[in-house]
Amino acid sequence: MAKKDQLEHREKRAEKKAFAGTESSRPWFRDRRQVALLLLITVALLLTLVIIPKGGFIPKYHVPGEIASRDIKSPRDLLIEDKPLTRTKRDEARQAVLPLYDFDSVAGRNGLSRFRRGLLELTKAARIPGTEKAEPSPAPAPVLPEGDLTRAAVEVAFGFSLPEEDYQVLETLPAELDVAALTATLQQEVFDRPLVANMKLFSADLVKGIVVRDLASQQEKIRTEVPRVQGLAETLANSNPILKKAPGIKRTHRKVLMGILQQLLRPSLTYNQQETEQRRQQAFDEVAPVLFQVKKGEMIVREGERVSAAQISKLRALRDLGRDSRILQIAFGLVLCILIFYATAHRFVLSNIRKYNPDVRDLFFLASTTLFFFVMVKISLVISTGLASTVEHIDASSYYYAIPFAMGAMLVRIVLNSETALLFSICISWLVGILFGNSLFIALYVLASSLIGAHGVRHCKERSNLYRAGIWVALVNAGMLIGLHFLAGKPIDLQLLYKIGLGLFGGILSAVMVNGIVPLVESFFKYTTDIKLLELANMNLPILRELMVQAPGTYHHSMIVGSLVEAAAEEIGANPLLARVSAYYHDIGKIKKPLYFIENSGGQRNRHDKLAPSMSALVLTSHVKDGVELAREHKLGAPIVDIIQQHHGTALIKFFYDRAKTQADPEMEQIDERDYRYHGPKPQTREAALIMLADAVEAASRTLSDPTSARIQGMVKKLINNVFIDGQLDECDLTLKDMHLIARSFNRVLGGIFHNRIDYPEPVHIVREKKPEVEATSEDSDRESATETEDPEAATAKDGRTDLKRLGIS
Repeated sequence: MAKKDQLEHREKRAEKKAFAGTESSRPWFRDRRQVALLLLITVALLLTLVIIPKGGFIPKYHVPGEIASRDIKSPRDLLIEDKPLTRTKRDEARQAVLPLYDFDSVAGRNGLSRFRRGLLELTKAARIPGTEKAEPSPAPAPVLPEGDLTRAAVEVAFGFSLPEEDYQVLETLPAELDVAALTATLQQEVFDRPLVANMKLFSADLVKGIVVRDLASQQEKIRTEVPRVQGLAETLANSNPILKKAPGIKRTHRKVLMGILQQLLRPSLTYNQQETEQRRQQAFDEVAPVLFQVKKGEMIVREGERVSAAQISKLRALRDLGRDSRILQIAFGLVLCILIFYATAHRFVLSNIRKYNPDVRDLFFLASTTLFFFVMVKISLVISTGLASTVEHIDASSYYYAIPFAMGAMLVRIVLNSETALLFSICISWLVGILFGNSLFIALYVLASSLIGAHGVRHCKERSNLYRAGIWVALVNAGMLIGLHFLAGKPIDLQLLYKIGLGLFGGILSAVMVNGIVPLVESFFKYTTDIKLLELANMNLPILRELMVQAPGTYHHSMIVGSLVEAAAEEIGANPLLARVSAYYHDIGKIKKPLYFIENSGGQRNRHDKLAPSMSALVLTSHVKDGVELAREHKLGAPIVDIIQQHHGTALIKFFYDRAKTQADPEMEQIDERDYRYHGPKPQTREAALIMLADAVEAASRTLSDPTSARIQGMVKKLINNVFIDGQLDECDLTLKDMHLIARSFNRVLGGIFHNRIDYPEPVHIVREKKPEVEATSEDSDRESATETEDPEAATAKDGRTDLKRLGIS
């Protein structure tokens, strides 16, 4: 619960800071969580559109013989399908599958059995001459005539109905017809032989061989010849002589019986076309594509050459490189991974790292930087492909290391902070690895380059620091390339030297690009970076020159406060540059009414003597409002404007508050303490708190009559305790340890400012000549000392003027 409450408190503070800040720092939308979610979804979709397509810009050649417009080199090892050869192999596999014939051994016997039963029924009929008539049926009333019953039995035996004229012919068959002998002869000579429907087609298939499957045993055999096989026409032709030899069978009988045999005949060898086609299709599909290899760096086509069919197939493979039929599935997976990873990382860092607390403007900046970074990388890939086609001896992959991968992290570190730069580096490194074909090596290379780049610009006090950071990035790039090269088990070759050289170039290029982009970021997003602060630290800027002329006491006060806060910021790990530059501008509001502030009075009568305490308090508090307006007018940036607004917090103007209570009649009016407090807000950052403390300490140090080390330490400790007890430090991140370090730093700096000088003696002859004067001076000094002792306030004022003269202030 404590962690959750802390997170909610930090989010509320960030939103309050965003709305209470200056106009330039207001968020573009009201709800930060909704903006973060919307940005996350938008960035995930756009990154997917950038990362997923991996094909390059390859020209299309449709017809062999066209002229190549430029050199094209393979960026990596490719396996390309030889479609004509693959088709030929598959057709050969299809043709190699033999036709399948099903053998039914009982097909002929079943037909002959029906033929025999039909003849037996005919010979039983009473109307057939030479046979015994059947006994009369004992049934009292037959349903059908006896002749009709016989015909029905015959047709059932044959398995089909007989025409009237055929049945009448069959009724005349002789009674002595030996049905058993006739059918035995037919079985032996005709029906026991394999029978096919189309002998011509069967003979053609038999040349290459066929597969015969016995339907009874389901066994298959390859046959190149089948003994005694015959077709239907041959079977009928062989049956006619047998019927002709049968006793009592006339020509008319033979014609009808041949028709019956033709209907009863069934092929015992049947071509199974459906299963044969299935087997052929399976063999066709089982043939793997025939591939030929294209090596990385191999020149596919040269400018001005006529493009061949083989080259066209290679170019098509290059265009289709990285394309996948499951593109939607891959895109959905990448979007989901980006959403989950970014949301989880953001939540974890927000909950556990104090300095990571981005507002809406920061989120927009991070989203824009991420998209710009990946678009830049994508464009660099296209350029690398083109360079690889031009310079044949350098691999396309070597050019990848010239891409300024550290640029994004360096930019984020300059604009925001180290914690955000660390998160940014981790988030982009694995996505770059996916962009480069799921390459872990590239991801590690990008991560190392980004981290050293962000570290190198952590305190960018000069523009030369950018190029120094670029050199560090270049060296780390070279070291990572050597390590990854050996980690991959590759030998030392010329390509390694090319990669190292391009990696060094990529580090320097990162610094150059950041140097050019930072001003654009400052202008568009209204950020005040360290580089911008360096420009604002120029003492010749119009606003500082006006402060020096109009309010010289305030000017020198600001310089000393700058020295105090810079030393203290280095002690506690704050931003020394931001603290020092903000100190220069924290009191620029006093330009409008300089004589109402004691350090600018120059010994003149105090203007507040003629003002009511409430009016004096109003004049003092107005310098904060005037300072904010001047800062916005001169575009000093949101951090400096915020510090100007916060450097007094809600502190009480105690001198005029006490005077008001003294002058007021308790019975007539009640003094409201809120009228004598600054309007705030309280310091939100450590730099603002440092300026509040240094402002009070420097002003109070001027009241010390004898600024010894002990007195300075006591004064600093007392003032810091008073500010802390008043609650002015409640909304910043200063700890008790930080305040101890701040006090020690203030003591050291003030001790150097109020150091003692040796009173050098004059030459002896000058001392002897001026001895009476010296004695008189000594007496006067004693009297002045006595007078100063009697009037401590006057002594303090005189000592203060002496201190100002010591600092060169008139």
